[in-house]
Amino acid sequence: MKLLYDLLPVILFFAVYKFYAAIPPEAIQLINVLPLLDLSAGKAGDAIYLATAVAILSAFVQVSVYWLRHRRFEKMHLISLGLITVFGGATLLVQDPMFIKWKPTVLNWLFGIAFLGSQYLGQKTLVERMMGHAIQVPSRIWRRLNLAWVGFFGVAGLANLIVAYSLSEAAWVDFKLFGLMGMTFAFVIGQALFLARYVATPEPTPGENP
Repeated sequence: MKLLYDLLPVILFFAVYKFYAAIPPEAIQLINVLPLLDLSAGKAGDAIYLATAVAILSAFVQVSVYWLRHRRFEKMHLISLGLITVFGGATLLVQDPMFIKWKPTVLNWLFGIAFLGSQYLGQKTLVERMMGHAIQVPSRIWRRLNLAWVGFFGVAGLANLIVAYSLSEAAWVDFKLFGLMGMTFAFVIGQALFLARYVATPEPTPGENP
């Protein structure tokens, strides 16, 4: 459930973009009262602008609901909110979808910079801080895994730009949800297999059957 909640703005962006043509003209007229929106019913090129506006609003709701339930903010939600407000706002203001297409790249590269900084600042890397309570491996393994995350974020950001500039807008929207999520799942599975090699199996106690 938390994964779905974290992905809420991305999922709503995807859904609005895909079903924009089915929105009745009357609803589009009502939506146009929102700032920076001048949509035409059934116009395919306007789908990304409504999807962007919905993503911005849902990110605000996401952060607000999380605070109301937990009385604290999730850092990832705040960073994503800031970026989608800046890049999404620029997309709506100048009517250029390339701004919102850059948002996943900037987000991934910021995470990469943060992970890289933790490699040299402080006693523990970000990976160890996030996972060290659940699994015990040597410090050198945490540092190696941390660098792998740096590489992953770099590749994910670059892949997003390649798709954004070389494929259609619809293909990029699909990649934004399914492509980046698939890359993340694949990397996490690879991380689990990597860590499994270094997790020591507990020695059986005397008298215990092996």
